[in-house]
Amino acid sequence: MIGRMTGVLVYPGFDPVAIHLGPISIRWYALAYITALLIGWRIARHLVRCTPVVATAEHVDDFLTWATLGVVLGGRLGYVLFYQPALYFAHPLLIPAVWDGGMSFHGGAIGVAIAIIWFCRRNGIRMLPFADRVVVPVPVGLGLGRVANFINGELWGRTVPGCTPAHCWLPGALIYPEAGPLPRYPSELIEAALEGIILLAVMLLLSRRAYWRSRPGWLTGVFLVGYGICRIIAECFRQPDPFLGYLAGGLTMGQILSIPMLLIGGALIWYALRHPWAVPGDDRAVAAPPARGPARPGAG
Repeated sequence: MIGRMTGVLVYPGFDPVAIHLGPISIRWYALAYITALLIGWRIARHLVRCTPVVATAEHVDDFLTWATLGVVLGGRLGYVLFYQPALYFAHPLLIPAVWDGGMSFHGGAIGVAIAIIWFCRRNGIRMLPFADRVVVPVPVGLGLGRVANFINGELWGRTVPGCTPAHCWLPGALIYPEAGPLPRYPSELIEAALEGIILLAVMLLLSRRAYWRSRPGWLTGVFLVGYGICRIIAECFRQPDPFLGYLAGGLTMGQILSIPMLLIGGALIWYALRHPWAVPGDDRAVAAPPARGPARPGAG
């Protein structure tokens, strides 16, 4: 339980290892990845078979391995290239040490995108419709990953203005002993709510309608724009990495890397709205929703 000290919540220091099995230790972060992949796998298996059908459940089974490789390899290489290239190029043997931490979502997204392109070409599957299905459950992993960050006591928030160790106007502000005596935003939980809960609700709601599923690139574009917005907002509460600090214009690396996602997502949404997928024998999937109220003469 989180304790209280001088009227402000104090981070208690959870054990980052969830399960101890002799010499084997399973960390919360690993459990978050495994749980997210399993939940995402089940959701994607259902979505690919929804009208219009884009693949089989067996295709999703096969893709799970490539998605895992894309997340791990892309996430690690993204962190190496985007965040600490000088360190890792000077000490290349540290690059495989993922157990010491250091993963980038933006790198993982690139890795999964490459996996989708390769997998779809190999199996003769339409790329954008398939991507639309597998992207829907991604916020599950984002949310669980941020919860794991909180348990690990990492990526803590910025100090809350106007707060002291004895008093803070913000409910839920935390003092992280390793970060100093001042209360900070619980940025990991803020990100879990934005990138996980809220974004997942939006994706699940949109994916339920055949009208949106029939516009290749729509769900992928909404996810990219939604994540970019959530990440940029969340970074306003998160302490920048000490080895990077604030960059041009006072932005953080996470915010800068999210800008291309906004642009790519916006382009996909624009494309999807103008290129619906005509499915033979299923006009309902591509027809616009019925207009509400009587049509007005002369309205165009």
